[in-house]
Amino acid sequence: MNKTVAVLALLASVLTHAAFAAGAGDVTAPIRQFIDGFNTGDVKSAYAAYETGDIVIVDEFAPHRWIGPNAPQQWAADYEKHTQAAGVSEGTVKYGAPTRTEIEGDVAYVIVPTTYLYKEHGQPRAEEGQMTFVLKVEAASWKISGWTWTGVKPHPAKSLRSVGKIRPGVH
Repeated sequence: MNKTVAVLALLASVLTHAAFAAGAGDVTAPIRQFIDGFNTGDVKSAYAAYETGDIVIVDEFAPHRWIGPNAPQQWAADYEKHTQAAGVSEGTVKYGAPTRTEIEGDVAYVIVPTTYLYKEHGQPRAEEGQMTFVLKVEAASWKISGWTWTGVKPHPAKSLRSVGKIRPGVH
C-alpha cells in the first residue's frame, strides 16, 4: 500500500512538472528575445530573456567562458571590448528555425542555426554556425540558463542568400 501511494505521488509530481512546462509557452520565445535584443541594441530585453541565478555562456572570443548570475552582462562587456579591439562593427545575428528541440519537464535543449554578420575594418564578414541553448521554466515562462556559439572561421561575406543558412522569411 505504501509503495502504491509513493508511486502515485511521484507520478503526480512528474505530471505536474510536465503540465507546468507545457503551460510555459513557446520555448523559443526567450531565444528570439535575446537575439533580437542583441541585434537592435535593446539590452534590457536581451537580459530579460535569462533566468535568475547562474548562467553559463561559451563563445569564440576570450575569455571564452562566462559563468554566474552576471554572465550575460560580463559577456556583453567583453564582446564590446572584443569588437573595439578587432575593428568590428554592425554585428547582427540571423537565425532560422530550431534544428533540434528537446523538452523534458521544466528544462529544454534547443539548437538554432545562425549566421553572424558584421564588418571588420569596414569589410563585410560572415560566420555560419549554430547556437545551442539550455532553458528552464522560471516564473511560468521559459528562460535561458546557458548558451554556446559554434561556428566556422570568419570569412568575407558575399550575400545573405549565398551564405546558405539564411532563407527568405528567416530573422
